[in-house]
Amino acid sequence: MLRYTVRRLLFAIPTLLVVSFIIFALLDLAPNDPTGDLPLTIPPEVREQIRLSLGLGEPFHIRYFRWLEQFLVNEPLNMIEQIWGVEIGNSAERLRVTSWSTRSPVVDLIISRLPQTLWVVGLSYVVAVCIAVPIGVISAYKQYSVFDQIGTFVSMIGFSVPTFFTGTLMIVIFSAQLGWLPSIYDTTHVVTDFDSFVTQLKQIIMPVMVLALFSAAQLSRFMRSSMLDNLNLDYVRTARAKGMTESVVLLVHVLRNSLIPVVTVIALGLPQVFAGAIITEQIFRVNGIGQLLIIAIQGADIPLVQTLTFIFAFLIVSFNLIADLLYGILDPRIRYD
Repeated sequence: MLRYTVRRLLFAIPTLLVVSFIIFALLDLAPNDPTGDLPLTIPPEVREQIRLSLGLGEPFHIRYFRWLEQFLVNEPLNMIEQIWGVEIGNSAERLRVTSWSTRSPVVDLIISRLPQTLWVVGLSYVVAVCIAVPIGVISAYKQYSVFDQIGTFVSMIGFSVPTFFTGTLMIVIFSAQLGWLPSIYDTTHVVTDFDSFVTQLKQIIMPVMVLALFSAAQLSRFMRSSMLDNLNLDYVRTARAKGMTESVVLLVHVLRNSLIPVVTVIALGLPQVFAGAIITEQIFRVNGIGQLLIIAIQGADIPLVQTLTFIFAFLIVSFNLIADLLYGILDPRIRYD
């Protein structure tokens, strides 16, 4: 397992480098001018000085390697210094990837908004897994029952209806009509006592449930299909012939083997939830990474878009590795060495 993990990590490095080059090249070649929003009264020579100050006067390959150095070397060193309080070289001389719009370091902008997105995305995915796995198990065990038919119908609706429609519908029902939940997520709210905790819980319910229902609809179908593939295999009949109870056969033997393909869907689905949070954060005004990406795209803030896109690619590669490692934990028969 250790050799396989090291080998996959070494393989992930060139993969991420290739992805970073593609992202940087595509966005760098886009027809965007950081001085396009400046007033027309600014002289052309001043505009050119602004472009040179942003590093746009350098050749493409120099700008790419400088971006890599700033993002992959300088930023981790700055984070180590901030977390551990250790001085590594002269931090004042390190170049940082800065936003064209705000002139602030891109990583600082992302870190300031990351907790909001992690709260919404993390809770929604935990809720989705907790909903999808039991529904998939029961639907497979009671195939073609009333529960299975209702679960299939609800799953098809949840997977087919986009999150912006579900979010808008929840706002109309629970905010406008019933007045139970706030329609806007207050990111400045601080939990200090029980009443403020209840307020935080109320404002996070709708964005979490919108993402959770969409993810649970897909995961429950995979869980049901995987359970059905294992219920009729020989080892299940052997376990029942040995006198094991139905709950032990179902929850210990069948469920563990059925989770192996589902783990891939769960691991690889998490980056998709981050992508889905872009729309959900816009609907509920969550001041997170998704909203930051929309603002960056609208403002043609190429460094910020490049960094956020690369983070999404990093998540996909990372969770793909996590899924492969979980195979060996769920099924001891799988060996990588």
